[in-house]
Amino acid sequence: MTEASSDEPGIFEIMHTTRSMRRLKPDPVPNALIRQILEAGVTAANGGNMQRWRFLVVKDPKVKETVAAYYKRAWKEDAVPRYRAGAPSPGTSPERFQRMLAAADYLAEHLHEAPVWIVPCLEGAAPTRSTGSSIYPAVQNMLLAARALGLGATLTTLHLRFEKETEAALGLPPDVHSYALLPIGYPMGRFGPVGRAPLADFVYENRWGEPYRDLSQSPPPPPG
Repeated sequence: MTEASSDEPGIFEIMHTTRSMRRLKPDPVPNALIRQILEAGVTAANGGNMQRWRFLVVKDPKVKETVAAYYKRAWKEDAVPRYRAGAPSPGTSPERFQRMLAAADYLAEHLHEAPVWIVPCLEGAAPTRSTGSSIYPAVQNMLLAARALGLGATLTTLHLRFEKETEAALGLPPDVHSYALLPIGYPMGRFGPVGRAPLADFVYENRWGEPYRDLSQSPPPPPG
């Protein structure tokens, strides 16, 4: 565990600027930084503290090329038509949405070039509605840790469109399932604010559809 210096971004700035960084340099990432990301992952909440998570760190070019080929196919055959037919995501302008699609297309073409992947997995039975609660908190911790270390990353699950093929390429045993794929590397672009719609679009009070009145109040100033 390292001490934060006064010039490092605070946790809220990190959360508000942890964008999906899909354009990554192929430059090697030091093992010490990957270890810090993994250590952040295993501090996360998980059901009963059973720690059934397992994390596969992938650097082998052949493994990456095999999985990336299925990823690219899933992007072209499934994701692209769906995104092209839909409207921009909430809080996103058409121009920003098109930039996101271009970046996602770049990732599909260059996924295998990302120097490191982390594939978060869970041991146990087939995934259910609740099992993700024991792995996705760790995923978010790792994304935040990567951002704090100046590394780009993104959460994607497109490889699961070809789950059997990609998990076989990753060598997963039958009782282990992958829940995401995190390509990690130094970003080509800059970190910046995430694009989200206002809280009022998502938050209710007491009963579904009832506006949360306290959202009209300004947040308190940071402690001085």
